Amino acid sequence: MTFSGGRIGFKLLFAVLLSTFVATSALARPHILVDVRTGKVLEHKEAFQRWYPASLTKIMTAYLAFSAMKAGRLRPDSPVVMSKHAVSQPPSKMYFKPGDTLTLDSALKILLVKSANDIAVAIAETVAGSEQTFVDLMNSEARRIGMISSRFVNPNGLPGQGQYTTARDLAVLSVAVRREFPEYAHYFAVEGVNTGKKQYTNYNLLIGRFRGADGMKTGYICSAGFNQISSATRGGRTLVAVVLGADSLGGRADLSADLLEKGFQMSGGSGPTLAGLAPYGSGRDVVMDIRDQICTKEARQERAENRDEAGRMVLHSAYISEFSGKPDFAFTGLIATAKPVAADGGPNIHRVPIPLPRPANF
Repeated sequence: MTFSGGRIGFKLLFAVLLSTFVATSALARPHILVDVRTGKVLEHKEAFQRWYPASLTKIMTAYLAFSAMKAGRLRPDSPVVMSKHAVSQPPSKMYFKPGDTLTLDSALKILLVKSANDIAVAIAETVAGSEQTFVDLMNSEARRIGMISSRFVNPNGLPGQGQYTTARDLAVLSVAVRREFPEYAHYFAVEGVNTGKKQYTNYNLLIGRFRGADGMKTGYICSAGFNQISSATRGGRTLVAVVLGADSLGGRADLSADLLEKGFQMSGGSGPTLAGLAPYGSGRDVVMDIRDQICTKEARQERAENRDEAGRMVLHSAYISEFSGKPDFAFTGLIATAKPVAADGGPNIHRVPIPLPRPANF
């Protein structure tokens, strides 16, 4: 394209360049890929850009619960009682009633598969006595393990004033979980849960469908887009990938699979470690908000259309295969409730529901 006409031509050129920059920025997705054993950063982009953590926050919630179990203060069969405050949390939630009780083991599985916000608060109250005390623990532990640009204000990731993190910090947290609590790593690989009344499949589309996938967590709010932390192990080597700001559930799965596969094709890497990666990015201290790209009518329609004739989500990564067999649903019913319903295989794993629009302030 050529431009002429003096001042008018310059203005047009400037407008085109500006629109290109904005479009490129809108499509930029922070990500980072790390080798868990060595701590080597294999790839990264905008890793220090502040981002809303959404339900990735629940990895820190699980981390503190694991700490309490390893220290002997709690056990997998410790009771988690639903308080009035816990059941008052906005969806996604289990809609349990005040006084309903489940084991910590069941609560953790629901937390990491269903991503229930009411369960996150109930776990927090069980671990620390109150949500605020738990949040204080979240931030002190974040500082201790080296999360240098993160702040938590609740245990479930619902939007709150001053809550943010970065891809780099989420990698620090994920690596800490895998290194410090290998005995609890199985919680992140659960394919689905069965409450005795209903079955829920894991939102992580890599579980059972990407070779070696064994975790970890997904998250979504309008302002953050579709986020995912994924882990996979092959030949004794575990990699963790953090992808932020994808445009759909399928999009974050595709990006995560491609990133992990690229990492497994690489050697140990000669780049910096997580601890040695220097902060970069001119706008990194501003929390990015991509609501205008994620929660428009057009964006929702596009996501709805990204399914085949059978209603299955269309994925594009060459490294994601069909789910073989039927998902294994772990029983997570309330204590002293009826036996689990007979497993019927549950919904096709492709049929993960599109997240419903959140209230306006989310």
